[in-house]
Amino acid sequence: MKQSVKAKRAIRHQARMKKVSKLSLVSLMDIFTILVFFLIVNSSSVEVLEADKSIKLPQSISKNLAEDALVLLVNDQSLILQGKKIVTIEEVINSDTNVIALLSEELAYHKQRQAPADDPSALSAITVMGDKDIEYALLKKILLTCAKAGFGDISLAVEQAAKKGAADVQSDS
Repeated sequence: MKQSVKAKRAIRHQARMKKVSKLSLVSLMDIFTILVFFLIVNSSSVEVLEADKSIKLPQSISKNLAEDALVLLVNDQSLILQGKKIVTIEEVINSDTNVIALLSEELAYHKQRQAPADDPSALSAITVMGDKDIEYALLKKILLTCAKAGFGDISLAVEQAAKKGAADVQSDS
């Protein structure tokens, strides 16, 4: 029996529809690649320093971002430079000198390791991450020790406070 053209076309169409279609992943991968690059380029440039749980940072409105530098943690018990305990706070407060000898030695070691070959007298950077309740006399000794060890670029880590809105400013007046 002869089939009509319409019947032949219906058979071809049914055969075509029974085939399993293939998913093209190339265009999908292109979209995800573009999305990843977009997220990398537009990611925020906020630097977050890992704070110890024993430290409560003071709040401030700072416009400068943190830079990668040596980190000195000052909590209520000890001075910790780059994760290494240097000296206890009690020893520092009870000493009669203004320079902390053990901290000075450790800073000299780090200065020697990171000093550029072309300018060894260049000031190195250090970030002091201290609790907001530390005594001024202790902070003064720490800053003096850092300065004498050649770390003239001293930054104090703070927690960024929320900026006041227009409604808050008017209510304070």
